[in-house]
Amino acid sequence: MDEQPSIKENTMTAPRRALFVVDVQQEYFDGPLTVQHPPVEQSLANITRAMDIAADLNMPVVVVQHELPEGAPVFAVNSASWELHPDVAKRVRPEWKRATKSFGSVFAGTDVGEWLHEQGVDTIVIAGYMTNNCDIATAVEAEGRGLATEILSDATGAIHLSNEAGSASAEQLHSTLMTLLHSNFAAVADTETWIAATRNGVALPKSDLGTSAVQGLAEFGA
Repeated sequence: MDEQPSIKENTMTAPRRALFVVDVQQEYFDGPLTVQHPPVEQSLANITRAMDIAADLNMPVVVVQHELPEGAPVFAVNSASWELHPDVAKRVRPEWKRATKSFGSVFAGTDVGEWLHEQGVDTIVIAGYMTNNCDIATAVEAEGRGLATEILSDATGAIHLSNEAGSASAEQLHSTLMTLLHSNFAAVADTETWIAATRNGVALPKSDLGTSAVQGLAEFGA
């Protein structure tokens, strides 16, 4: 998605946001799951920028790590791949929520949902990895919990996938999933657009399934 909607289009009451920093761990930088698109160093820079903005605005922040048992090939607890990236780790504040998970969604098997309720949060902001797994799982579950979701397209990322069902490049996955999310589950924007909306106290505009379907028919035909 190259064009971002103007924040002036939204007239809703100021959202109470919480930033989700999802699984920004070493596995995604030098392991088998290295993020391929957008380039991982670019997404990392935007993740840390979002963290800095959240800190400046006293926004609630949840820092999440995926965790599997010792000996697992990836994310084994206390292994090098499990560790947060240093640029993220050095920004973590004592008052921020820390959580570990073993499922895709940040909510599954954690107390994050209860913590958000205590903080009066109505909107989660997803930055981190991966678009094609934990990010989309979290956005889908947030809908069922009555939470609005915003996702930062350039502060997330995907990997190449190939299996018995087919193949897709990281760029294809990321682009397609951003379009899918924006059609129903989340307002999608780049980090700069999100920062402007956050500083102005407005929600990011989101499309809907009907509008996206009509526009899809107009572009591709029946």
